[in-house]
Amino acid sequence: MLFNSIEFLIFFLVVTSIYFIINHKYRWRLLLAVSCIFYLSFIPVYILVLGALILIDYSMGKFIERSTGKKRRVYLIASVLSLCSVLFIFKYFNFFNANFSNLAHFLNWNYSIESLSLILPVGLSFHTFQSLSYVIEVYKGRQKAEKNLGIYALYVMFYPQLVAGPIERPQNLLHQFYEEHKFEVKRVIIGLQAMLWGFFLKVVIADRAAMIVNPIYNNVQIYTGMPLIIATYLFAFQIFCDFAGYSLIAIGCAKVMGFNLMVNFRRPYFARSIPEFWRRWHISLSTWFRDYVYIPLGGSRANRGRMILNLFVVFLISGFWHGAAWTFLIWGGLHGLYMVISLTTNNFREKFTNIIGLKKLPKIHCIVKILITFNLAAFGWIFFRANSLSDAVYIVTHLFTNLNLSFLDSGLAFNRINLLILVLFILFMEIIHFIQETKGIRSIFDKLPPYVRIIIYYFLLLLILLFGVFNKTEFIYFQF
Repeated sequence: MLFNSIEFLIFFLVVTSIYFIINHKYRWRLLLAVSCIFYLSFIPVYILVLGALILIDYSMGKFIERSTGKKRRVYLIASVLSLCSVLFIFKYFNFFNANFSNLAHFLNWNYSIESLSLILPVGLSFHTFQSLSYVIEVYKGRQKAEKNLGIYALYVMFYPQLVAGPIERPQNLLHQFYEEHKFEVKRVIIGLQAMLWGFFLKVVIADRAAMIVNPIYNNVQIYTGMPLIIATYLFAFQIFCDFAGYSLIAIGCAKVMGFNLMVNFRRPYFARSIPEFWRRWHISLSTWFRDYVYIPLGGSRANRGRMILNLFVVFLISGFWHGAAWTFLIWGGLHGLYMVISLTTNNFREKFTNIIGLKKLPKIHCIVKILITFNLAAFGWIFFRANSLSDAVYIVTHLFTNLNLSFLDSGLAFNRINLLILVLFILFMEIIHFIQETKGIRSIFDKLPPYVRIIIYYFLLLLILLFGVFNKTEFIYFQF
């Protein structure tokens, strides 16, 4: 059941209506039941896998809290291994198996282990990390073990963020299932606003961009120069609008019912450095890696060499989390390299901007930093989006060949009107983001007369209906 479908809108309206009608003590049961129905709409049998992991982690959390000494660590390790084993089997086994097979073939060894014919359960990486955060927080003593199995199951399966996050911490979400949320018009409106903007980002920008990006990236060998450059820039906006759109729909959907999920994006393409980009992009994942990988490795407390190594390791793992392919590893490693260069050249860059006088022009300096950061991120997206490593290499080596506009007359993957519409909507989005960045659009919006706000709602809805792509395109992060 995709968010960008009529089925989901009906599902959301029915569930939310029943949620506010029934007594508070039955609401968590309703949410658990509908979350199961939501998950069953994808690949039903995999709910057994999810159920088994929920039982294991619920039990391990209780065992960890009751135990002392080494037993606590044993239970933690048992929980982590159970989660990671399932993730490895479904997501990474075939990758390692294929690479071992290639190595064995190169060395003339006999290797006959077959790949597994398994479909990756939707959202597996997301609810695995959410479950890991629970057992780790219980182990660290920062979260009490949940006594109610149903509430813990709901923490893992809460349908708005079950498939692609945000990845919630138990301290933020678990207690909210016990709290009574009354129907509040203002809160409901804020939630619906987030959903409306999320739908606009997804079906008007992301899915329209996919109409150009996909044909080119799926047939890169027939393109050079400008088509590759345009498709790469458009993918940068496609993936942002696709994932930020999902996050906003999830956050808005939860908000309507009274639940507060963490913000997952803060206008990342306004970042002035790669470190800042990662403080704005997929915040629930970047903070997860910071708290559970980077800091335990020593973080910034270690010496400079170790800190650089820690950063690089974290980004390699982050890349591999996104997908079992060399392209994702390179994408993660590239961002790790960006981070290391950013940290190690900070003093040099400060002196250089002083020498050329850019420091005296703060607004221009800011624009230059934003453009450099965006282009670095866009270059990285090549490896993220490419179907294979050979495709990524081809794109990188052919980006700046035959730089002309003749492709506009070829009819290959491009439609001038579609491209123009898409660019206009991207500019519209960035204007809204600029207002958010500089003035805060919420305070401005709340001061508008009610009839003006209603006109804006209808205008956005009209744009969605007229220019939205309603072909039930999956969200990109569903594959993770």
